[in-house]
Amino acid sequence: MNPMTKKQLEQALRGGPQAGDLDRAVDKLLTRAKRDGLIDVAYAYVDSPFGRMMVAGTDRGIVRVAFPHRPFDALLEQIAEVVSPRVLKAPERLDEARRQLDAYFEGKRRDFDLPLDWRLTHGFQNRAQHAIARIPYGQTRNYSWIAKQAGNPRAFRAAGAACGANPLPPIVPCHRVVPAGGGIGNYGGGPEMKRALLELEGAL
Repeated sequence: MNPMTKKQLEQALRGGPQAGDLDRAVDKLLTRAKRDGLIDVAYAYVDSPFGRMMVAGTDRGIVRVAFPHRPFDALLEQIAEVVSPRVLKAPERLDEARRQLDAYFEGKRRDFDLPLDWRLTHGFQNRAQHAIARIPYGQTRNYSWIAKQAGNPRAFRAAGAACGANPLPPIVPCHRVVPAGGGIGNYGGGPEMKRALLELEGAL
């Protein structure tokens, strides 16, 4: 039998038990999946000053962090396709990541100390995002710098695309990448969130 996500389990059980029985049945199956080591990707939600975010992790490390406005279900489906279909909600497996994100948003943490799983990014984007990860707290770099660090100094537009495709914000701090000509530039979480993060870090 192929492992199922919680959503699939709910769909499979829908129409049989009553609502309370359905919740108990799903929880029982999830508990068994956790006990038997059938979870390859755990996910949980994180409250932030900008709304509810999602974080997902594997045995390699954090694989995805998503901003409040992103379609969480679609992102979980992408993870299931690329990493493993055994994706289940398991907040306890992400307690440390959630604590560090909370501390960062509260201004109590400057650097993240979390292993990262880079399987959702490849090629130039992967190299660019590794460069972004090295930008120190409270500092900024421009797209040309990112392109150069990624091995193609002329690819500043591709560097911008790599920022937009970053699967691990703000752990990989693409909010610290700004245009050379001034301003704060685009951001997956929106310009207000980018400005707020840069102000939090004292970069503005």
